[in-house]
Amino acid sequence: MLLVAMRVVQAAALLAGALACTGSDERTWKGLAQRTAALTEEGRYEEAVGVGQQALELAERSFGPEHPDVATSLNRLAGLYRVQGRYGEAAPLYQRALAIREKALGPEHPDVGASLNNLALLYGAQGRYGEAEPLYQRALAIREKALGPEHPDVGRSVNNLAELYRVQGRYGEAEPLHQRALAIWEKALGPEHPDVGASLNNLALLYQDQGRYGEAEPLHQRALAIVEKALGPEHPNVATSLHNLAGLYRVQGRYGEAAPLYQRALAIRETALGPEHPNVADTLENLAGLYRELGRAEEAAALAERARLIRQRGQGGSGGDAAPHRSRGGWAGPRGSAPDLGQHSAELLQELLGLSSARIQELRAAGVIDGLDGASPEPTSG
Repeated sequence: MLLVAMRVVQAAALLAGALACTGSDERTWKGLAQRTAALTEEGRYEEAVGVGQQALELAERSFGPEHPDVATSLNRLAGLYRVQGRYGEAAPLYQRALAIREKALGPEHPDVGASLNNLALLYGAQGRYGEAEPLYQRALAIREKALGPEHPDVGRSVNNLAELYRVQGRYGEAEPLHQRALAIWEKALGPEHPDVGASLNNLALLYQDQGRYGEAEPLHQRALAIVEKALGPEHPNVATSLHNLAGLYRVQGRYGEAAPLYQRALAIRETALGPEHPNVADTLENLAGLYRELGRAEEAAALAERARLIRQRGQGGSGGDAAPHRSRGGWAGPRGSAPDLGQHSAELLQELLGLSSARIQELRAAGVIDGLDGASPEPTSG
């Protein structure tokens, strides 16, 4: 009954917006939405931002400033800012989208849970853990109530809360949540899905942080195999998996195995994300630390200086050399560059649009996001 009532409210809001706009505006907005998604899947974030801004302006003008589809455009644009480390620009858009959805759809709607999740991801990326935690907890409660405890969106919320605990060193709270997320995704999505790879990666990082290297290594290796097969060898999440496996080898003194993985991760990130992205700085710092440990001081200094300049130019992230026992860049979690980069097109849309999976299907049925099912697979979380 709760979902039925929420869908009635949502349908009424959508109908009001549809009546208010012209068919031409609706078609144009649909085209802009598709173009934004396509550019994002190609990693062309700056171009995607420009198109996303056009889509938002058109949605506000055609649907009205309080329409749920305006919230969709706000979330899409905020997600693009977040994956580029432009956190100050992302926050007010996420906050406005949340307010629109709470008013238009009600406080227990799954799309409200998606907005809470995305705002929490942003706060986590900024190290604002105390603000992120209650948002994740509320998003999880909404999704469990509306969707059931085994739904993939519930797995996403469980995973993100676990990652928040992990990066704070709250390992005893993180482990059962990571294990639950993995079980949900393996059952719901299959053992070769990119979200399963994300979950394996994050559980491996948890074990690694605790010095449980023998348990972490096969999880990292399985995660890498999954994402290379599903996303292709040049995808940013392949770089994340390489980076994290390299970190595991580095902390064990297995430098000969770590160096080529860091180097490959750096090349992928520079190409896919751009040379100024915070994740490029992460890998530069870790590779610099490895070179210092190998006595290659001159090479280490050059890499560290480049990372420092990226940080200084305000691209986000934390400065300084990454501790060798903590590899950065977990997927679909508060320290990931993109909840939305590590998922097939449906999950990418959930992240960047900030929608529940049910709403994604409704938009597909309405033709708003036609043609994306066959897109190349592309981060947390939803």
